[in-house]
Amino acid sequence: MGDDSVQGHGDSGNDDLDLRQDRAHSARMYDYYLGGKTNYAVDREAARQVMKVFPAIETVARVNRAYMQRAMRYLAQQGVRQFIDVGTGIPTAPNLHDVVQAVEPAARVVYADNDPIVLVYADELLAGSPQGRTSYVHADATRPKQVLDAVREEGILDLSQPVGLSLHALLHFVPDDQEPYRVVAEFVEQLPSGSYLSLTHCTGDFDPAAWNAIIDTYIQRGTPAQVRDKNAVLRFFDQLDLVDPGVVLAHQWKPEAGSGPGILTDRLVSLYAGIGRKP
Repeated sequence: MGDDSVQGHGDSGNDDLDLRQDRAHSARMYDYYLGGKTNYAVDREAARQVMKVFPAIETVARVNRAYMQRAMRYLAQQGVRQFIDVGTGIPTAPNLHDVVQAVEPAARVVYADNDPIVLVYADELLAGSPQGRTSYVHADATRPKQVLDAVREEGILDLSQPVGLSLHALLHFVPDDQEPYRVVAEFVEQLPSGSYLSLTHCTGDFDPAAWNAIIDTYIQRGTPAQVRDKNAVLRFFDQLDLVDPGVVLAHQWKPEAGSGPGILTDRLVSLYAGIGRKP
């Protein structure tokens, strides 16, 4: 699973941050799944517990990263020139701005997250191309108005023009009591016509028992989580026009040779993905 992290870069002093090293955090667990070093013993212990019941969780993380690259490259190729990445997580190369600025160097990206450790590493998200701009805001993903107000204050995006909004590996950390459909609808409502929503979401459709155990592991360590079936994921795209091939398992979304792990099955992936365009 990915990270649930979602606050501007500079309104908190790093010396005063509580990095919550005493309990596992989903963003740092995700970093561990990807082979990163920005995690603590408590995160590694929790991640290994998940891996005991579902060893393919590392594959899920890598498929998610590969989809992000394909999806954001696709949007840049469609002419999208500004992006908001909500639930950024710990920087992992290539970051979203690396992908879109390789297509259009003038593309602009604002990252949004609320994990203090992401703020510590946010400088890695700000080194975009000379022609483009990148920025980071500290904001809560479940408060779309707060996120978009913070983005506006940064002054590098024009929210009257189409935006590519990414909610990758985020919504399975927004259980029903936090109204995930309201959250997505509020984001989409505030974006102009021609904007796109890209999301990924873990599912228990192919191994319910394993994913029940994974969710229990996260919840027991203080991270609310909930997987959803395909129909529930499709609901996030209400009022949007789905881009072909629709909502599918992430490795099946416009696959490219060498763009992810090798031989994959539905059960190993267990991650839905899709892009919708606002009419």
